[in-house]
Amino acid sequence: MLSLFNKKALKAKASSHITFLLLKLHQVNNPKFQIFKSSANNQFYYRLKSINGETILSGEGYTTKQSCVNAIASVKQNAPFDSRYERKDGISNYTFNLKAANGERIGRSENYTSISARENGISAVKRDAPSAPTEDLS
Repeated sequence: MLSLFNKKALKAKASSHITFLLLKLHQVNNPKFQIFKSSANNQFYYRLKSINGETILSGEGYTTKQSCVNAIASVKQNAPFDSRYERKDGISNYTFNLKAANGERIGRSENYTSISARENGISAVKRDAPSAPTEDLS
């Protein structure tokens, strides 16, 4: 039989492990921008990962990393505004583009199979992009 002291120590250790695992899970699944360089064309790209780890927005290729960083800054600035989202409908294929104030496309969504899934994607970009940190994988 465990003594009261051993029970408290065991409970504290379990609590510590749970806290550690929750922190690790939070770090892995934080929304974030990722910058990466393509080996095929040596261009820099960004993608925005949502809290579930899925890519919800990606950018075109940029010849310099600084241009890619600037594109991320533009996404952060424009993401909160619904008027900046161009919704596209196809046959069982729904996407969106995020545009800057000047109308230039700064991000493209993944493909969605329903309008509601696309709207959830837009909501995720609005929620995640403005404060998402950037991870440089290049």
